[in-house]
Amino acid sequence: MIPQSLAGKRIAITGSTGFLGTALVERLLRSAPDCELVLLVRPGRRGAQRRVDRDILRNDAFDRLRKDLGQKEFAEMAARRITAIGGDVSVDGLGLDDDGRTALASCDIFIHSAASVSFDSPLDDAVEINLLGPVRIAQTLTELGTTPHMVAVSTCYVAGSRRGAAPEEPVNESPFFVNVDWRTEVASARRIRLDVESQSRTPDQLAEFQSKAANELGAAGTPALADKTEQLRTRWINDYMATAGISRASSLGFPDAYAYTKALGEIALAESVGEIPLSIVRPAIIESAVAEPSPGWIRGFRMAEPVIISYARGLLKEFPGVPEGIIDVIPVDYVVAAICSVAARGPQQWPDIVQVASGSQNPLSYGHLVDMVRAWFTENPIYDEHGQPISVPEWSFPGRGRVKKQLERASTMLTRAEKIVGSLPVRGRQAEFGARLAEKSELVERATGYVDLYGAYAECEALYGLDRLLAMWDDLDEADQAAFCFDPRTVDWDYYVPNIHLPSVVKAGRVPMKPPARGGETRPQRLRKQILSPDRHLAAFDLENTLIASNVVASYSWMASRRLSGRDRLRFVLKTMMEAPTLLALDKRDRSDFLRYFYRRYDGAPIDQISEDSAEQFSELILAKSFPAGLRRVRQHRALGHRTLLITGALDFIVEPLKPLFDDIVCAELGQENGTYNGELTAVPPTGEARYQALADYAAEHNLDLRESIAYADSASDLPMLEAVGFPVAVNPETRLASIARKRGWLIEDFQKSPGMHRRLLPLAPPHSPTARGPLEAWR
Repeated sequence: MIPQSLAGKRIAITGSTGFLGTALVERLLRSAPDCELVLLVRPGRRGAQRRVDRDILRNDAFDRLRKDLGQKEFAEMAARRITAIGGDVSVDGLGLDDDGRTALASCDIFIHSAASVSFDSPLDDAVEINLLGPVRIAQTLTELGTTPHMVAVSTCYVAGSRRGAAPEEPVNESPFFVNVDWRTEVASARRIRLDVESQSRTPDQLAEFQSKAANELGAAGTPALADKTEQLRTRWINDYMATAGISRASSLGFPDAYAYTKALGEIALAESVGEIPLSIVRPAIIESAVAEPSPGWIRGFRMAEPVIISYARGLLKEFPGVPEGIIDVIPVDYVVAAICSVAARGPQQWPDIVQVASGSQNPLSYGHLVDMVRAWFTENPIYDEHGQPISVPEWSFPGRGRVKKQLERASTMLTRAEKIVGSLPVRGRQAEFGARLAEKSELVERATGYVDLYGAYAECEALYGLDRLLAMWDDLDEADQAAFCFDPRTVDWDYYVPNIHLPSVVKAGRVPMKPPARGGETRPQRLRKQILSPDRHLAAFDLENTLIASNVVASYSWMASRRLSGRDRLRFVLKTMMEAPTLLALDKRDRSDFLRYFYRRYDGAPIDQISEDSAEQFSELILAKSFPAGLRRVRQHRALGHRTLLITGALDFIVEPLKPLFDDIVCAELGQENGTYNGELTAVPPTGEARYQALADYAAEHNLDLRESIAYADSASDLPMLEAVGFPVAVNPETRLASIARKRGWLIEDFQKSPGMHRRLLPLAPPHSPTARGPLEAWR
């Protein structure tokens, strides 16, 4: 019997933080109670034991055990039976310390399930983990002088993109295998990485990354743009390496880099094990559990889930595939049971390869799966952001080329629309349209990726032989067959798909399956409740377009025009309007440079006259253009005991009347000479990264935690400040910030002026009797 055969065994496992590995750990702890586990995990910053405790044992896969044993007893059992060791299969020697090496040396069985399972992994990452990972394990075990039974988890798709029978045979014994040397493939993948790294650092390529960063973030400041540029460079490298992996795999007859590197990994491992007994388990596409540890249990999105959810959202109306073709899926608990059975029966004569699939014995046709999915989502629709049910389309089965062309056309149209909207000076609700366009573009790009990645699997017509799997099943007694079911003939697809799998898919995808409850709390309401909690420390506000519908140009225009005659006023308006494109472009490029340039207009302005005029401007312009909801929000924070801070690039005499509203104000100031302003800023204006630094310094000075603080702003140039706090709020955001805020789930507020207030494009002061001092323009 399987539990008795595993009793007293010490079993090492890699990949225990993944989908299959977590299910395997749970099953061994529950169904083989006398074995001990050695879990090799990448330690990260928390250490191996913390990772096991947080990333494995807290998973809901263990709810059944916790319930059966009790929380305290479960923790004691796990501490007694599990040894966590830090290691990494992508590092020579597995990165083990002395304790880790000692722990591995005493193991009887080594189950290797760690893998880079993403179908679009960068080529070199897949090579290091899927190809060289098993080799490193074999080499390390040999160095330790131990020969445990090694059970390596691979994939049925090492057979490649073929039609017809795919038996349980070594990869390089297949007549369809293109004979390549795995060592050469490793060297080539590493060389491509070095070449692409060098290419990414060329002046032309770096200039392209910088341009894209500026288009995405605008005038967010040099540090934010530099960080974004490096993100784009890294993403470009990974995308290139992923494309290189798909291209190389396709050239050798594999659907993707995962199958290609797994195939070569099997060959390399067989050459490297020496005296270590080896078994290989090849599952097909692993999906949610039939029963163990609970019906529908799944960890993360597997292969089919993104496609199913995209279809249910109405995004994918067509997908490549053959309706009568077989989609070979197998529930995760069946794979786990097969691995346990292979480990329990012990090593066999090579080649000991066991495939765990369903297509050859209990086929699920692609067309039948689509029919069940469509029927289920017709009865149980996903709801859109407006609370309306999404109707699922009739799915056709065209070729990949046709689907890609349709998605490419949609992408082109959306890109053009994004550019048009992005060039318009819109904000708030109008900018939301641009943000939605960006989201739709991402969805189309994601759908295109699904077609590229999964299309080959949907079109695959291989039938995987199960001779060894079924023979092993027949050798089990009734108790083992009941406790460790892996016979694919027992899966009832008509029950499993609609009653077990699809409910788990929508749960894992966290998609809305019902409209918002009437009178229920909306997401913005929940976010407002969080920011208006007494637990918050500090509320920082931008001024322009956040609390008032004005800007430095409007403020200057009001004061500069106050003492001008009618003809001079007209001349001033025409001149300012002609400058508008230049000012707008400079503001978009660098907010600090714009302020320095614009504030030079105050050179020679009398300080006492500015003081007099700014006091009148407060009621004439600032209050008239204020957002009452924004000012109420400031008062709400103060009433809750939060510290309130205004951080603005506006000048001190402009914001002077606002001092009673805030605890403190950080703003720009001009130098003074002989009773006049000299038009030069006394310090770096608080914009971009300088605004973040001012916020951070203020929080440190007053012992305030930014993680418990709120920031309100309207522009992507304010990203450094918004990203520094735990509760960012985008107020009347321009298009870039609206898109970023929607992606990150930030609160978006739409503060409006009071009804009936004037909406002049360039506000002018009411005529004023000229004095001996003359108009402000006279001092320019």
